[in-house]
Amino acid sequence: MSTPLPFYQTGTFAVGGRLLDEDDRAVQSDPERSNAITKGHRACQGCGEALGARVVLDAALRAADGRLVAANATGCLEVFSTPYPESSWRLPWIHSLFANAPAVATGVAAALRAKGRTDIRVVGQGGDGGTVDIGFACLSGMFERGDDVLYVCYDNQGYMNTGVQRSGATPPAARTATTEPLGGHSGNSFGQGKSAPLIAMAHEIPYVATATVADLRDLEQKVTRAMSFHGPRYIHVLVPCPLGWGSATGETILIARLAKESGLFPVFEAVEGRITSVARIRHKVAVEEYLRRQKRFAHLFAGDGRPDVLARLQTLANRNIERYGLLDDADEPTDIGLLDALATSERGPV
Repeated sequence: MSTPLPFYQTGTFAVGGRLLDEDDRAVQSDPERSNAITKGHRACQGCGEALGARVVLDAALRAADGRLVAANATGCLEVFSTPYPESSWRLPWIHSLFANAPAVATGVAAALRAKGRTDIRVVGQGGDGGTVDIGFACLSGMFERGDDVLYVCYDNQGYMNTGVQRSGATPPAARTATTEPLGGHSGNSFGQGKSAPLIAMAHEIPYVATATVADLRDLEQKVTRAMSFHGPRYIHVLVPCPLGWGSATGETILIARLAKESGLFPVFEAVEGRITSVARIRHKVAVEEYLRRQKRFAHLFAGDGRPDVLARLQTLANRNIERYGLLDDADEPTDIGLLDALATSERGPV
């Protein structure tokens, strides 16, 4: 389980890694870390996906003792990291189509198993377009078959690489190139899209988690924990996109934190379909504080504004807070001790 951290500056979210025992320090605090994705990539300034991918792959590499293969769907992450004939990746890495990264990762895992290489682990990764939409059938198939792959979705809530179009992970009321707030419409419609983490949980796979780039230690620990399991695992990471969201490049971490602290993006872990832990909201904020920093929601505040839409979005956040028990005075959503109970199960940790 996670090591509790003391915070030495009141009102901040910072903690000094040097204050921890060496075994508890973050991967990124180690000068000998692998730097899975290194200099030379073409990511936009403030890109949450570039940060998230480096932290995820560095943590996975450490957990796998450096023996790791990554399969990457088409999308921003692939395009900015591998402009032909160059690459910023420092591990065995394969680019697949938009739709089939989970299937390719499955094939790599099967080939390694056939060769008797049980020491090499496999990670599949892609954006929300290639995961929640185009690649969803392959992902569900990976879950159903029980393939030994960790799949990571870097969710920037739209098809950012091709012009900021709506995806199945685009939030209600957001403006995209295909959901313009015209003719009385408030942007992306309510009641559309899907929650990939909840659908992954419905498959009752060994491990599911959500995370944000606002808490990199939490993200590292979840990747490490996921790598301790065999079978299909899924991590859904919120990675703000300054270009597509219309946010300041220096506020990527802040905006990711506000998404979690407002309740719009619940952070939790689940084992075999049951939630085992949640990240509590430390300083609850209204959804308006999160939305105002993004131009994709500017239409909700122009002129007389859209208080009706803001109220609906606040209702969604409040529902998440109640559903997942995100406040200190809320009931636990389920058995927090389940992770320990499954430590010796057939599909449990390695």
